[in-house]
Amino acid sequence: MNILDKIIADKRIEVDLKKEIIPITQLEQSVLFDSTTVSLANNLCQSNTGIIAEHKRRSPSKAVINQKVSVQDVARGYEQAGVCGMSVLTDGKYFGGSLDDLILARAAVQLPLLRKDFIIDEYQILEAKAHGADVILLIAAVLSKAQIKSLSEFAKSLSLEVLLEVHNHEELEKSIMPSLDMLGVNNRNLKTFEVSTQISKDLSTLIPDDFVKVSESGISSIEAIKELQPYGYKGFLIGENFMKTETPGKSAVDFINSLAN
Repeated sequence: MNILDKIIADKRIEVDLKKEIIPITQLEQSVLFDSTTVSLANNLCQSNTGIIAEHKRRSPSKAVINQKVSVQDVARGYEQAGVCGMSVLTDGKYFGGSLDDLILARAAVQLPLLRKDFIIDEYQILEAKAHGADVILLIAAVLSKAQIKSLSEFAKSLSLEVLLEVHNHEELEKSIMPSLDMLGVNNRNLKTFEVSTQISKDLSTLIPDDFVKVSESGISSIEAIKELQPYGYKGFLIGENFMKTETPGKSAVDFINSLAN
């Protein structure tokens, strides 16, 4: 069993437990449930830099990244830096995140917020909406074509945007459908954790222009972004690069300023 299978098995148990305690009606009564979505896709299309900055405390491949900074400080720093959106990891067991992180980020900034988690159930999409997310992440590696379709259509019915993540040609082929806004190519092999931006380059021509192209993982340099922009990528998800520093917001400012010059 690889790490991804393990995470999904744990996630199923977690979601089933939550469903028993917090009914859907309670999520739908959240103050944030009817809030207007801030579009990440539009922000990326209008930006020259396209940075989606992440809040991530730890990961399975790197035990601790940053446990010291508060999510609201990170969010404000990112907003001041001029990022296009913020990715908030809400998985607890493997990434040290929570839905509270999403609420605190939402209270602190006007940025589009992406709930980054392993979504396998409509219930998690309702949670995302109730906690202030504008965008959800779907991962093609753990979902069938029918699941991608039903989950993405359900997200759209709640006015949430959808970023779908693929790792290879096969996943991309089963995923192209009108209910997606953005197609992300993860440069990290989820089975080996090796990273190469070549994956983004190889898949770029296969992604229709209707979708905003996003490159994820292993993007830690200005050169990597400048290399990928000619391939049509408008978004670049940067996870550990900012978070591994003491002041992620300041690191994002420096990075974006260098990229814009």
